[in-house]
Amino acid sequence: MSGGIVLFLTGGGAAGAMYQIGALAALEDAIPGLNANDFDLFLGASSGASVAAALAAGREVRRIYRALLDPADAYFPLERKHILKMDLHEWGRAASTVVSALQKGVSSVLSRSPSPSPAALWEELDRLYDSLPAGFFSLDRYERFFADRLTRRGASNSFASLSRSLRVIAHDLDRGEEVLFGEPGFDQVPITKACTASMALPPFFSPVCVGERYFIDAGAAQAHALEAAVRAEARAVVIVNPMVPVSTTAVPTGHGERPSLRDKGAMWVANQAHRLSMRVVLSEIIERLRRETRIQVILIEPDPTDTLLFMYNPASFSARRAILEQAYRTTRERISAWPLARLSLMPQGAEELSP
Repeated sequence: MSGGIVLFLTGGGAAGAMYQIGALAALEDAIPGLNANDFDLFLGASSGASVAAALAAGREVRRIYRALLDPADAYFPLERKHILKMDLHEWGRAASTVVSALQKGVSSVLSRSPSPSPAALWEELDRLYDSLPAGFFSLDRYERFFADRLTRRGASNSFASLSRSLRVIAHDLDRGEEVLFGEPGFDQVPITKACTASMALPPFFSPVCVGERYFIDAGAAQAHALEAAVRAEARAVVIVNPMVPVSTTAVPTGHGERPSLRDKGAMWVANQAHRLSMRVVLSEIIERLRRETRIQVILIEPDPTDTLLFMYNPASFSARRAILEQAYRTTRERISAWPLARLSLMPQGAEELSP
């Protein structure tokens, strides 16, 4: 696809995917002749992988946008239950190993003479660390839901059957290697399986088994998927990145408004850390593309103050509508200030173009 245009959708959870859909709908409406399905290569990571897969399979971004705005529209009826399913198998494994560890620990302690020291008791308890579950939730139900949606809409679940190229990034858990599903050697995996592997963010989701290997979310390293654009000799890449660090002094929590993300709890503290590392890695790779290639980069992302919306529950219709509409509105506003060269997506040497 030498000279083609690439679309890269990063992660960001359900709220991030909604931001991407709103932003892409705005991009399509603002640029004459642009169709979000017509990119030459789709790159997806984490939640962005599902959006990229749907577009590569021919699903229209405007149709998805309208469906998410209307709670009565059954085009893509994603619910909390499809994602937050307890991994009973993993919890069962953890429970059995806890029992085994306790039995061994008690036996070891009772067999010692004289009585073991407190340090020795802690050594026995340390074995319980290996009994923690590998993840709290399973993505099996989401995979079945997504596969069913593709089938119902007449879309393919096979990389080889797509009319456009799709690559989904994940990490091999045991080898520590990045993998791009859809590339030779990893193109026989169902698209939905690849998407769930890319979404398996520790410790929330259990690693996803593909063949005999386990895969997890690539984290901040997902930005390395852009290497596929370099190999494909793309002339331009459009990045829609919701993973921007939050900047706010008024944080909505279940206990009312608070001044710090600390008051949102461990989940959002970890989320902010992930956003910070993602910003650094993505910025470094964009800078390298600017310096070493002639790929035009168009970066679309929310303002740090806009990310406050992501803190609201995306399962809530009002929160979903707010994210979609703000993503659409702010993207249209930014596009209106772009020079003509950006609107035509024409290469501009080694210049980074960020709205």
